[in-house]
Amino acid sequence: MLLPFIVLIGAMFLMTRSAKKKQAQAAEMRNQMAPGTGVRTIGGMYATVKEIGDETVLLEVAPGVHAVYAKNSIGAVLEDSEYNRIVHGDEPGEVVPDDASSLTEAAEESTEDVKADLTKKTDAAEGDKDGKADGGTEAK
Repeated sequence: MLLPFIVLIGAMFLMTRSAKKKQAQAAEMRNQMAPGTGVRTIGGMYATVKEIGDETVLLEVAPGVHAVYAKNSIGAVLEDSEYNRIVHGDEPGEVVPDDASSLTEAAEESTEDVKADLTKKTDAAEGDKDGKADGGTEAK
């Protein structure tokens, strides 16, 4: 009789403990915000922090466009490299070309030798005078 009650209290303790941890992590993340930092809101909008108030944050969502958000609406504070990669499309590392023009010359030479034969075969068409695919003229 006492065991289910103890299990219930233990489960409640564990749930509140994990919720407090998440709240502490969110508060720490919001404390990392500074003017010029890139952020993602909980709605998925990417913006740059302009000013930080007690409960609000002024975000620049586009050049010259500012919006006031609650601090609780900031979902993530992003590193500069991650923000630039997502918002501006800056890709660090190897650049992959959009077309095949920069491939090696050896691959181009090998494709020049192979040509497709697109001519119509007239002797095959003459063999199928009855229109049947098997070439036979008898009914089966």
